[in-house]
Order: sequence, then structure tokens, then C-alpha cells
Amino acid sequence: MNAYAAYPDGLRVVDTDTGRVENRLDGRRVECVAVHRDVPERVFAGTFDDGLYRSVDAGESFERIAADTLGPDGTGPDAVTALSVSPHDPAEAWAGTEPSRLYRTADGGTSIERVPGLTDVPSASEWSFPPRPDTHHVRWIEPCPDDPERWYVGIEAGALVVTSDGGDTWTDRPPGSRRDTHTIATHPAAPDRVYVAAGDGYAESDDRGESFEVVGDGLDHGYVWGLAVDPGDPDRVLASAASGANAAHRRGDAYLYRRQVGEREAAGIEGDENANAAAWERLDDRGVPTGEGTYRAVLASGTDDGEIWVLADHGLYRTTDGGDRFDRVSTALPEAVPRALAVA
Repeated sequence: MNAYAAYPDGLRVVDTDTGRVENRLDGRRVECVAVHRDVPERVFAGTFDDGLYRSVDAGESFERIAADTLGPDGTGPDAVTALSVSPHDPAEAWAGTEPSRLYRTADGGTSIERVPGLTDVPSASEWSFPPRPDTHHVRWIEPCPDDPERWYVGIEAGALVVTSDGGDTWTDRPPGSRRDTHTIATHPAAPDRVYVAAGDGYAESDDRGESFEVVGDGLDHGYVWGLAVDPGDPDRVLASAASGANAAHRRGDAYLYRRQVGEREAAGIEGDENANAAAWERLDDRGVPTGEGTYRAVLASGTDDGEIWVLADHGLYRTTDGGDRFDRVSTALPEAVPRALAVA
């Protein structure tokens, strides 16, 4: 199994069994990476400064693709800021860019086309990314686990939008959705549920993104970044969070949290709110450095029950029990703030 760790200076391909690390896309600012576990040899990587890349040999080599498609009227490579591969068809992948545009390939990256209509939604005139206020970007793309036409897209910053017809039409800012979405997750065992980590809090939907509810009990740090759901339990969620953008990205004071929906809440039983409560708990002293001197982590779900991966500025970590304990992968990675993580 490989872990693909994206950094501002390139992509690290980690053999998780041996710890061997190979550097790829040296000197490029890698923003996102995506791979389908049924076709692990095909890996997509998006760069901020050089467009979209694809590997067909599990990261041994990469080639630049879609150079004549990305950008206004194909005039040049946009910054590729989000990637996702469809769980229904490994040949279908979506890419998001800065400025906010969407593209789709149906043949594994051999060809790619623009998905229209994203910036036609009413809120688009309000989108703005604070560090570069004259622009904005697609921060996350997430497919629905049991509907190939339904996709969830987070714009940083400004909106979460939903399509139910493969991008032909878009629902803008469903009630309760967050404005500063960083990560979106879904789970095949709970296809109606959508999990969202955002700068303005954490929220969930139980109706396929038609509406959202903020879930903040116990979450003492409201700037939420990384997010992963236990492959064996859709009621167990892990997230990285900080008090704000400065603490998360620049000062370094971030934490890891877990939320486990209790049996009473899962069954819809009202009563003693302390019994099996679904409040967030902070995962201190679990094997992953947190707190002062650490930056927000990126997370990825594994394949086995309880398996979640965490990539932080101090290395790569893995839990096999849903977050009770993490083990550090013995490998040499940069002491730098990572941008993205994919495991396959």
C-alpha cells in the first residue's frame, strides 16, 4: 500500500510497509491527490503552479495532462486545488481549480472537459479567499456513495454547493451549510450522510446535503480542517481543528478530535443527555503530537475497520482502533505542513 503525501515542494510516495519514500514532482506546489483503490496504479496530483498530473504506475512517474483544457478557453493550467475519483467508476475523476472551475474526465485522464454552471449560482459574486481576496477556489469535491450523479463541492471561501445531475444544475448553500468548507466526507454505509469540516465549524447532513446541522458540542476549537470517517463505523469521525486560521496554518497550535455517536442518539432516543453522548473528545496523548508547536493535520480513511491515517508536520500516523491509539510510520518525511493525503 502507498500513501501519497502532498507538500508545498512536491509529492512523497510512501511505501507504508517498508517506509521507503520516493520524491515526485520536485519543486512543484502539490495541492491535492486522488486515487481509486480498485485501480491503485492510476494516481492524480494537482499542483498550484503547474496544472494537473497523472501517474499510471502507482507514483513511479508522472506526466502532465489536460494542459490544453484547463484555464479560460484552454489558455493555460489553472491551479488545481481539488481532486476526486468516482467510487462508481474509477475512470471518472473530477478536478477543481483556482479560480473556481470544475473539470471532469470519463476515461482516466486521457481527455477532460469543463463542467459548466458552477459560478452561475447566486452566491458566486460573494466568494472570496481571504489571503487572495480577488479570487477563490474549489477546496473539496466529494461523490455520493450510492448515486453517481450526486456530488458535493466546497468553495473556499463562500459556499457548499450540490449537484444531483452530474453538474447540469446546482443547489447553492443548502440551509445550515458552512461558508468556509475545507473537507467533505461521505460513507458507503450511510449514503444519506454528509460530513463537513470548515473554518466556520463542523456540520453534518442526514438528507444528502439538502440541509445541514452544526455539531459542536465538545469541539473547543472551531476552525476545522482535516476529516476522516472510520471505514467500519459511519458514526465515528475524526477531525483536526484549531482556534483559527493563524493557529492552524502559521502559529502552530492544532488538535485532533473524535466524535462517536452514542447508541441513544443513533436510535433517536431522548433522555439523559450525558448517556452515550455524542460530544467531541480531544485525542491528546494518543501517539500523535497535538497542541502548541503542531499545525493542522490532514486525514484519510483506510480500508479496514478502525483504520485512519493522519499526516502532520511531524510525520505520518495510523490508527487501527478508530483513534484510541496511533502509531507513527517509520519513514522520513518533511517537517512541513502537508496539503493532502491519499492512501491506496
